[in-house]
Amino acid sequence: MASGRPGRPRDERIDAEVVAAVLRTLTKHGYRAVTIEGIARKVKRARSSLYRRWPSKRHLVAYAVVSELGPVPVPDTGRLKEDLGAAVRTLHDAFAGPLGPALAGLVADMAHDAGLARMIREEVLVARRDSMRRALARARERGEAPAELDVDLVIDMLTAPFYYRALFGHAPITRRMTEAVVDYVLRIAGR
Repeated sequence: MASGRPGRPRDERIDAEVVAAVLRTLTKHGYRAVTIEGIARKVKRARSSLYRRWPSKRHLVAYAVVSELGPVPVPDTGRLKEDLGAAVRTLHDAFAGPLGPALAGLVADMAHDAGLARMIREEVLVARRDSMRRALARARERGEAPAELDVDLVIDMLTAPFYYRALFGHAPITRRMTEAVVDYVLRIAGR
């Protein structure tokens, strides 16, 4: 998400300060409370310096989402249960924390901003889904998952409860729920 514009290199400390301020605001006050002006005040930077990095609130929050979710979530532990557990724990940590309050507003903005939606898909969803896809492929090679497994459906089953609970708030996102999601999916996907 870094711009390819010439000039002074980006100061990663500023990015980190901004992301921390965005996440604090999301956690305490929700998506609507995030403004570029307000975040600029919190980090004691000029609005223009934030606008050079992020052209809108939408892009700023999207950057915070990407930063909070972190790199590819699925390590190769040698066991499918641990691989998938690691993947969904990142979702638990993000959506039980600061990203839960941001999700509804971000999804609404994505519906009206094709560029933002594409950026979230490409920078968040594609890498995470590919990572889970590789974990399931390794599991098939080890005989832990059947060859005929519908991988995309399994990935949806692993991730959907987090998005659904964050969007609708009908039930909490808990560690116990995180473990149960993996266990239920493994009953379907495993051998």
